[in-house]
Amino acid sequence: MTDSRNATDANSRHDVVAIGNAIVDIIGRCDDAFLTRHDCAKGNMALVDAETINRLYGDMGPGIEASGGSAANTMVGAASFGSATGFIGKVAQDDFGRVFAHDLNAANVTFNTAPAGEGSAPTARSLVLVTPDGERTMNTFLGVSPELDHGEVDAAMIENAAILYLEGYLFDRPEAKAAFRNAARIAAGANTRVALTLSDGFCVDRHRAEFLALIRDGVNILFANEEEIIALYETGSFESAVDMIRQDTRLAALTRGAKGSLILAEGRAYEVPVEEVDRVVDTTGAGDLYAAGVLHAIAKGCDYPIMGRLGSIAAAEIISHIGARPQAKLTELAKSRGINI
Repeated sequence: MTDSRNATDANSRHDVVAIGNAIVDIIGRCDDAFLTRHDCAKGNMALVDAETINRLYGDMGPGIEASGGSAANTMVGAASFGSATGFIGKVAQDDFGRVFAHDLNAANVTFNTAPAGEGSAPTARSLVLVTPDGERTMNTFLGVSPELDHGEVDAAMIENAAILYLEGYLFDRPEAKAAFRNAARIAAGANTRVALTLSDGFCVDRHRAEFLALIRDGVNILFANEEEIIALYETGSFESAVDMIRQDTRLAALTRGAKGSLILAEGRAYEVPVEEVDRVVDTTGAGDLYAAGVLHAIAKGCDYPIMGRLGSIAAAEIISHIGARPQAKLTELAKSRGINI
């Protein structure tokens, strides 16, 4: 499934390697009435079964198919900045699995994970429904994706990476938890820094205690939005959550929507404004691409304000069009704003 013309091998040095759900996004527009009719909570991500995903797909209008998944989006974004990136995730031997592999390799992201055998669950799919205000509502059928287990973690790829990036969405199955812990052990032995994204407020609610243990035991870099960090610490305010996360990890990148973001490191807080856009078209992938900019900056040894600035540049690009993959070369966007990395 790997196109050797576009992907480096596992033994090559990578700036960032991610482990996450391998999902094909089907992105389409709808109105609020569609969401109400199908009992979809606007702005949220819901895990659904095969019957539900097929019913929604049959009722929605035309869609755009592209490989997705939160951590995979982040790796594509970091590659667009110029980082060498890799991805570990599970697909089936089906059409959607081939779409996923092709798209990642075409974006110069190493993807070598062998597909599941015959008779497996299908490749994961996510229906991303975009309303006229640019808000996205996701219904995701995980299929074979969360069946990634510790035996499928590519140790060589992690050992040869500067940063390992873990996607919180993948944490719902015992096999995936085992894969996370195995990857973190490999990273610790190789002096590879470990980054974690909390992914979603509901995801935090399901795994709060385990996330906190993982963060305290070996996560060097944490990504979360305002809702997620408040949910993690079950506190009433962003400010109190900030005080708590300072004690638990060395570097945290916290996004706050239109209020910008906050980089916490070395006892200081760096406030980062948003990059202005003419019009918000689709917020799908904004957090994923923010993480891409920050991870690229960390890998390249940039200072903290530049980390946040690159994250904001990438997030602004992604919300200006439909889809969670950049349409402009992010390294060129950074240069146009005076940042040469």
